[in-house]
Amino acid sequence: MQTKAIVAQPEGRGFTIENIELEAPRENEILVEIKGVGLCHTDLVFSSGAAPFPLPGVLGHEGAGIVREVGKDVTKVSAGDHVAISFRSCGACDRCKTGDPAYCRTMPFLNYIGTRLDGTSSSRLDDIELGSNFFGQSSFAHHALTYERNVVKIDADLPLEIMGPLGCGVQTGAGGVMRSLAAQAGSSILILGGGAVGLSAVMGAKIQECSTIAVLEPYVVRREMALSFGATHVMDPEGLDLLTAVQEIHPEGLDYIFDTTGNPTVIESAVTCLGSKGVFGIVGVCPPGTHVPGDLMNLITFGHTIKGIIEGDSDPDEFIPELINHFRQGRLPFDKMVKTYPFSEVSTAIQDQQEGKCTKVVLIPD
Repeated sequence: MQTKAIVAQPEGRGFTIENIELEAPRENEILVEIKGVGLCHTDLVFSSGAAPFPLPGVLGHEGAGIVREVGKDVTKVSAGDHVAISFRSCGACDRCKTGDPAYCRTMPFLNYIGTRLDGTSSSRLDDIELGSNFFGQSSFAHHALTYERNVVKIDADLPLEIMGPLGCGVQTGAGGVMRSLAAQAGSSILILGGGAVGLSAVMGAKIQECSTIAVLEPYVVRREMALSFGATHVMDPEGLDLLTAVQEIHPEGLDYIFDTTGNPTVIESAVTCLGSKGVFGIVGVCPPGTHVPGDLMNLITFGHTIKGIIEGDSDPDEFIPELINHFRQGRLPFDKMVKTYPFSEVSTAIQDQQEGKCTKVVLIPD
């Protein structure tokens, strides 16, 4: 079928809007008409060529839409169902079977290689095979092919266009605090970065009833939003001695630190703020070769834990419905950080997000 897509061009040449050919769904695939798709930092990393993915290609991994067709082996959803689309996992390995699909043994192959497992692409631009199957969806398009393990059926009364970020950014931030760190009521946490993942972490910390929720963020509008979501303290990193600032808030050190920046300098300065038995969770994409932060003797002496986190340790089938319940009850107002742009304004949306003019971009098919 013919559909329209945002195509990432090679050599960092940005994105173009193209009419592409998308194959019909195979027996295990689901055709979804995309109604909205979140723009994530990971999309920009892969579009720049900094991570391996065949370009030109179709990225996008926070899609939401309506099922239009299913392959003969699909039983989870039917045509007409509303779905949020998350990452892909195999469902058969030990990690998947014990509730840890974010650490699926075949996660890289299912999400990042840019083809189906048999090496074929699901889409073409003229005579060029496009990189596809990004996170098992490639949802920067009017239509996307995905799989049963990716989709979570959601109620039709929800604002479908903005539900996609639940499948990655929101579940990574909120899940990182609620599931990975399992932050305890009355505990203290410092969140590094107040973008969409960081602000989702703030909401997760509020749900967990943390007593101290501090946020380090350079943009004033995001610091203000953090306070509205439940942060108790916000800090501008400009000229800040972070350890001194944290000691004024929590002299004995923090129970948890949650990094969304991937900035080695920020991470290294923050690790000194951990208290005894403190846990440092990292979801930020760090440059290759970045070393584990801190001094090994301090880690041993004070019982610190440094924890890498993928997708908030979430099982989307279980956690996305939980997040939706918090959203309905007003405890997860992630819609307040969303700004929508049409596909045709993707370049403007990227620039606005990078300049702090908006926090979470959701792209809407024109």
